[in-house]
Amino acid sequence: MADAPEDAQLAALDLGSNSFHLVVAHQVNGRIQIVDRIKETVRLAEGLDDKNRLSDLVAERSLACLERFGQRLKNLHRANVRAVGTNTLRRASNVTAFLESAEDALGFPIEIISGREEARLIYLGVAHSIEDNFDRRLVVDIGGGSTELIVGHGFETDLTESLHMGCVGMSRTCFEDGRIRATDYKDAVNRARQELTPVATAFVEAGWDTAIGASGTILAVQEVLAQLQHTHAGITADGIKQIRKQLLDAGHADKVSLPGLSADRSAVFPGGVAILDAIFQTLEVDTMQATNGALREGVIQDLLGRVQHQDIRENTVLDLCSRYHIDQKHGRRVRDLAISLLAQVAVAWKLTDPNDALLLSWAADLHEIGMDISHSQYHKHGGYLLNNMDLPGFSRSDQSQLANLVRTHRRKFPVDEGYSEKTTRLAVLLRLAVLFHRNRTSSPLPHVAMAAENRHVNLMLPTDWLEGHPLTRLDIAQEADYLSSIGIELLTAESA
Repeated sequence: MADAPEDAQLAALDLGSNSFHLVVAHQVNGRIQIVDRIKETVRLAEGLDDKNRLSDLVAERSLACLERFGQRLKNLHRANVRAVGTNTLRRASNVTAFLESAEDALGFPIEIISGREEARLIYLGVAHSIEDNFDRRLVVDIGGGSTELIVGHGFETDLTESLHMGCVGMSRTCFEDGRIRATDYKDAVNRARQELTPVATAFVEAGWDTAIGASGTILAVQEVLAQLQHTHAGITADGIKQIRKQLLDAGHADKVSLPGLSADRSAVFPGGVAILDAIFQTLEVDTMQATNGALREGVIQDLLGRVQHQDIRENTVLDLCSRYHIDQKHGRRVRDLAISLLAQVAVAWKLTDPNDALLLSWAADLHEIGMDISHSQYHKHGGYLLNNMDLPGFSRSDQSQLANLVRTHRRKFPVDEGYSEKTTRLAVLLRLAVLFHRNRTSSPLPHVAMAAENRHVNLMLPTDWLEGHPLTRLDIAQEADYLSSIGIELLTAESA
């Protein structure tokens, strides 16, 4: 079969706390066919100090890896590549500086996703990697810095949780210098059970038919057990006990010699096994099967949806509109004008990234979300809601930008928030679109022409139109004052 064109390739990169995983795939009749996988162990979580600063040594190791991955991705279209950072990058206090260097090394943007979004994507990757028998599933992923638990059915999640424990962190905390003693193992299991206890009841009550494990630790456990027991029955509590005995007998990570266990995993294996042991005990799991599907496969599937215009983020926005009783007809009118203004100034204001239009559209749809709480200061309520709720499909940066746009869509522009120039410009477009639709009617507006250059904005309206709309004229004058506080000049002229 001939190679698919480059623009038909999709790639997902998972910047995990233990390993970086790159997956490249072709679209074949709307389905995913993996054509390349690259994995490198970087131990990102090891680089965090007691102030959550990422060390220079681990940062350099990570950047070198990303340069190599960047070579593989060099000819792929920007829209067909998605790179996501997880627990360690969520925690790193100096993540902004690291991301700048990381994106330069990779050649593509990197998103930091929330724990619950990570859980959703893991489930999606698992669901696409196994036969859909309509069973309810418990999916478990023990990463380097976090552990995700999901209950779902088909391709839908019912319950998601991300816990702050992973094989790298647990191994570093409880098995200091690689020593493996019975007291150390017991301490690790107890720590894991403490993390699990607040969510255990909800998961047990949700119930499931099958338990499925994903990613490194669980795959390694299953492989070890298969070779020790010469069976493919999966993972059982007795099997975990057998591995535990082997670890304790070894007494040190350097001396662990288990069939099927790679050398680069042995140092973090004890912590991962202890977490899995705690999960079996706390959630009363009998048997678990491991699968190769995980976060990167979920990212690929999610990316395919975006390419095919089946973006989960659109569903999230629609759900919010319904849940918070938003006037969707009004939102759509504001959206249409905002996008019309964007089209006129996109080049001048460097807003040509397709994501810019998407974020502006969704901000228009959701700009009144805060009204469900109170009309007074509803823009602030809306910004707070969007900043602090789980938004499936949204990265942390996109979620923050969406919240900022809603927060700034009316009244005084918050001058001390340190918004980026891009966010500021998108906010101006949204503010103007809201202003012109203050009457909330379906009566057509005149053509609103807009031109922009740096921090100068010109609006052009038909002759005498403002004379017949004194309230709008006053609103524009007030808006000019608001924007002047952030150094933007707004002028109005009449067109023939």
